[in-house]
Amino acid sequence: MSIIERETTALGQVEAVEKKSSNSLDVAGLLRSPENDGRIVVDYIGSLIQRVSVNSVQEIDRLISYLRTLRERLHDEGERVRREIVEFATLNQAAMQSTKLITESLSHLKRPDAPASTKKIS
Repeated sequence: MSIIERETTALGQVEAVEKKSSNSLDVAGLLRSPENDGRIVVDYIGSLIQRVSVNSVQEIDRLISYLRTLRERLHDEGERVRREIVEFATLNQAAMQSTKLITESLSHLKRPDAPASTKKIS
């Protein structure tokens, strides 16, 4: 779900809560009521904010969980790549040593058809 779709869905949920709550309680009427000490209004607004914020808090919790899982995967993948690089370096070093040994062994052998390098051309 894209961010725009989530925002649209969240906005629709907020509007639905506001519409539902406006039908059940007239906040403006409570504010105008002289006998009301404001306690009912505060409780109502607190309850409304809590109902509206529940979805946001749940979404944040899901994102945090997802990011933690992603961080663990990234760490594990980094460790795997590090191990493979060490294995490659070890294999490369062994191949270089083998090549050096072979080259040294072959350098002692002289080819019979090789021209003599000690002759000078005048």
